[in-house]
Amino acid sequence: MTLPQRGLTRRQFGAGVASFAMATATTARSEAALPTIDTHAHVFHRGLKLAPGRRYAPDYDAPLSLYLEQLDRNGMTNGVLVQPSFLGTDNSYLVDCLKRTGGRLRGIAVVDPVIPAGELGELDRAGVAGIRLNLVGQPLPDLASSEWKGLLAGVKAMGWQVEIQRNAADLAVLVPQLLDHGITVVLDHYALPDPKLGVTDPGFQSVLKLGASRNVWVKVSAPYRNGPAGENFARGAYPLLRSAYGSDRLLWGSDWPHTQFEATQTYAKSRQFLDTLIVDKSERAQVLASPRPLFRF
Repeated sequence: MTLPQRGLTRRQFGAGVASFAMATATTARSEAALPTIDTHAHVFHRGLKLAPGRRYAPDYDAPLSLYLEQLDRNGMTNGVLVQPSFLGTDNSYLVDCLKRTGGRLRGIAVVDPVIPAGELGELDRAGVAGIRLNLVGQPLPDLASSEWKGLLAGVKAMGWQVEIQRNAADLAVLVPQLLDHGITVVLDHYALPDPKLGVTDPGFQSVLKLGASRNVWVKVSAPYRNGPAGENFARGAYPLLRSAYGSDRLLWGSDWPHTQFEATQTYAKSRQFLDTLIVDKSERAQVLASPRPLFRF
């Protein structure tokens, strides 16, 4: 090895090499220590009371123990349980699961707009980090009504998020209203553009513009919910979302147990698709870790 010139001694050079090696090792350990968070999964069993007017109900069990196995097998450190629509506003099983996992999981609840503030506080203490509006096939809520204003004020006060599942065309109308209330917004499943239009859907193009707010996050999850060509759509949508939002505002979710798509999807398949979608390891690591502050892990 040729010693550097300009008066640098062998000892100084050796110290510099050691310092660089230590910094490199520290960075590697830091990257290895990043959390890997699944932001979208459901747990349930057939003994739970189902919500009236439900559009769908599974005929199998997806218990907490089985979900935790999926996390462990696929190298995931944390998960987020989203209240299934067919259980309505009874979040008791969700809360029980959160309490049993010692902080490894967080929850997204479904609540009635007139829920008392005390009940929101109880959910918060249990590990709930937001509410979900599953608006597929439902009328859009009147966010200007007194009951919704009250709920959103409570959500904002606790630092929660509002997660929305709705087609992109309506998100372009709904999300700005939530942002006006100072609410953090999370959009499910690539924002669900019209499957026939994909990334050219004007609604999806409007969703891309919402990235400038820095208060909206998008889940790159369940591409199969975007039509038969969902994976091809996802490959085209991801670079656009990354450019509009940054990888720190994109979230991955397994969508386990893939309700209504159980015959074609598995947790491992969902996780492996992410590797093909985001080839760069450091970028993928950031997407898997970015939910940490949002969900208060």
